[in-house]
This record gives sequence, C-alpha cells and structure tokens, in this order.
Amino acid sequence: MSATSPDRPTRMNPKIAVGVVFVASLFMTIMDGTIVNVALPAIGRDFGTDPAGVGVINVGYLVSLAVFVPLSGWLGDRFGTRRVFLWALALFTVTSALCGAADSLTSLTLYRILQGAAGGLLTPVGMTMLFHAFPQEERMRATRVLMLPTAVAPASGPVLGGWLVDGWSWHWVFLVNVPVGLAALVFGLLFLPDYRSERAGRFDAPGFLLAAVGFGGAMYALSEGASEGWGSARILAAALGGLLALAALVAVELRRPEPMLDLRLFRDRIFRTTNLLSLFSGAAFLGMLYLFPLLMQDALGMDALHSGLMVFPEALGVMLASQVSARLYPRVGPRRLLAAGATAVACCLALMATIGPDSNLWAVRALLFATGYAMSHVFMPSQTAAFATIPARATGAASTLYNAQRQLGSALGVAVLGTVLTAVGPVVADASGTPVANLPAYRAAFLTAAGLALLGAVIALWVRDSDAAATMRPAAEPVREDASKGAGEPAGKA
Repeated sequence: MSATSPDRPTRMNPKIAVGVVFVASLFMTIMDGTIVNVALPAIGRDFGTDPAGVGVINVGYLVSLAVFVPLSGWLGDRFGTRRVFLWALALFTVTSALCGAADSLTSLTLYRILQGAAGGLLTPVGMTMLFHAFPQEERMRATRVLMLPTAVAPASGPVLGGWLVDGWSWHWVFLVNVPVGLAALVFGLLFLPDYRSERAGRFDAPGFLLAAVGFGGAMYALSEGASEGWGSARILAAALGGLLALAALVAVELRRPEPMLDLRLFRDRIFRTTNLLSLFSGAAFLGMLYLFPLLMQDALGMDALHSGLMVFPEALGVMLASQVSARLYPRVGPRRLLAAGATAVACCLALMATIGPDSNLWAVRALLFATGYAMSHVFMPSQTAAFATIPARATGAASTLYNAQRQLGSALGVAVLGTVLTAVGPVVADASGTPVANLPAYRAAFLTAAGLALLGAVIALWVRDSDAAATMRPAAEPVREDASKGAGEPAGKA
C-alpha cells in the first residue's frame, strides 16, 4: 500500500487530516443508529404507519450497511482510499438531506438504503486510512482518535434526537448530519491524503453476491427476529438463506487467489482472537445500550430525553479511561487489560439487573460510568492489537473483516437481549388485570449481557502479548520499514 498526495492547495500532517475527517464521519454514522430510533414514533404519526411498520427504515439501513461493508476493502485498494471515502461521505451527506425532505415512507426507506450503502463504506475505508497514517508503534494513539465518536455518538443520539423531535420535527434528526458532512467533505478535499494498493486484484463478483446475501440476510434476521418472532417464515427464510450464503462464501473465498473477503487473515492468531473477543464483548455492550433505555422508559416511566441523559455518563467513562488505557497498554500488554476490562463490564451488567423503581438514580449513573470506563479497556486494546501482525498491504482487507464483525456483533447483542426480554415477557398483569412492567424480564436480559461479556473475558486469556509487540513499542523507538510491513507475522500465525 503506497501513500500518494494529490495536488491540493494546502498540505497537512496526514495524522491530523485523517483523524479530523474520520472522527467527523464516524460520529455521524454511529449517532445515526441511535438518533433515528427516537424519531420513529413521530415518523409513524406523520405517515400514518404503526411503529412496527415504520421500523423498515432502520432495517433497510442496517441491511444495506451489511451488504456494502465487504465491498469497501476492494474499492479502497482499487480506486484509492481518498476517492472512495470522499464519495461515500458525499453520498451520506446528500442522502441525509433527502431523508430530511422525504414526503413518504417509501421515499424515506429508499434514501435510508442509499445512506446505509455510504455508511458501509465510510467506516472500513476510514479505519484503513487511519492505520496507514499512524505507524505500528502509534496505533494506540490512532485508536484513541476513535474513542470520541465511539463513546459520545451512541449516548448523544437519544438526547439530541429527543430535543430535535420535541422542539422542531423528526426531519431534523437527518438534517443535522448535513452541515457536519459538508464541513468534513470540504476539509477532506483540501487535506486528505490518499492510500492506494499497488495490486488491488480483480473484482470478485461471486464473493460480493454471496456476502451481500449472507450478511444482508443475517442482519435482517438478527434485527427483526426478536420483535417479529424467530418462528416466522420471513425470519426463518432470511436466517437460513443468510447462513447458507455465508457457508458458501467461506468455501468460495478460501479457493480464490484474490478474494473480496480475505478470510485467510483469520489464520493470524491475534487477529482471529481479538475479533472473536470484540464480537461477544461488543454484543454485550451495544445490547446494553439498546436495553437500558427500554428499562428506563417502558418499565420505570422515564421520558426519552431523560433516559438518554442517564446513558451519557457511559460516554464520559469511555473517554476518561481511554487516557488511562493508552498509558497502560505498552506496560501491561493487551491480554491483562482485555481480560480485566471484559470481566469488569460483566460485573457492571450483572449489577444493572438490580435496577428497579427504588434505585438511586445517581448510583445508576455511576454504574453506567463504570461500565464505560471498563469497556474502554476492551475497545482500545482489542482494536490496537488486532492489526499488530497484519502486513501493511492487507490493512484494507483486515479493516473490512473487523468492521463486518462489529456490525454483526451489534445486531447479535440486540437480537439476543431482545429475544430474552420477549421470551420472559416485558409486561405482565397485576392482581387487578392491569398490565405492568415485568422487571424479571429485564433482569434476565441484563444477566445474559453479563454472560456475553464474561465469554469475551475468557477469550481474552488466549491473547498473547508477544503477538502485539509491534504496537507496544514506545513511539520514539525507530521501526524498520520491513518490520512495519509485517511485524511479528511469524509469531502471529496459528
């Protein structure tokens, strides 16, 4: 992978240029996943559609996102990361404006599908640029760049969305992206460097089609299974079709010399282990972010805006701990940080099972802060260590796989916790026959989330610090060019 800098009016340190543009775009795409949820009831009222029917705008977005993530690595290698990223950013900005101007549910759903396609390209290509701008020994600094959008965006979405819907209209939850997207686009056109693979390979049409059907079907089933019912014909068809396509994808891609999804990268021990850890710990954490507002609003009677504010201490915990984790990583190594962080997350999630009407809200906020603080010790070390033994030429392919896993982990967490909540029953009838919240259902779901996080802690024990040695060097220590292309590669192989 070579870096080129097309003629631009002004040059800037690529670390700063990539960091600014990527943080802005990542903030938009992550916040989009939570801010729109708040607006769904208002959108349904406007278009005369029930809440279940209006959910199609989110499903279309998530399925499109899952379909286009696998394509991102090849596009970045073939056409250059700068060009692909800026086109995706432009499409995301334009479709945000179109969503805000939509006058029917059909048009809004179509624009959300296009927005999902842009979002599916933005994050993997942006991460590829970030990891090329920062050398191996500075990868923890690169990961710290991602903490702002990763921590603040999910927590900001419900708060900002509630304020915009109550004070203005649902249209603004989409229009709010436009000024941020335009500013990032102009900045990127002026300063963003380009990273292009010396050999992108031919387009893998069978791989793309199988990935589209597999990831799309799996994402649809995971997104809708808990609410629609896992026994429904539509969910069963999507799940079975997705699984068969993914199985065929593995068989096809392992035989191709230039696959769209380079599954051979999972032979790399630390990449494989950290991806598996991230899948389960991410499912636990993001599932909690889905479940907690439901507990606050549906079970405890809190409005959307205040339940969103209750979640915000989690973001503060992540950001504060990112400073601590970055300093501990070179001294302690990823294995102990990951195991301790995931275990602490499991304990916090288990304690959330005790939340009820008589709980002290400040104690609940402190628990959310502790959860974010602990999760930062999983986020940062896992993402940094995952790419420690990946050769520079394979960064785009590895970023594609890592982000595909993150999307599936998010959907998995929501699906599992939603299924537990539905199976136990979130509502029961009291002695007079009046429907009331069933707190044991929420407790069961939180304990399930704790189990997922604990599974991540067990997987962390298989991480070897020696495999991540290239990312643990002090930043001042020089790194040989040949080492930076495949540092630690023999040690990282299974």
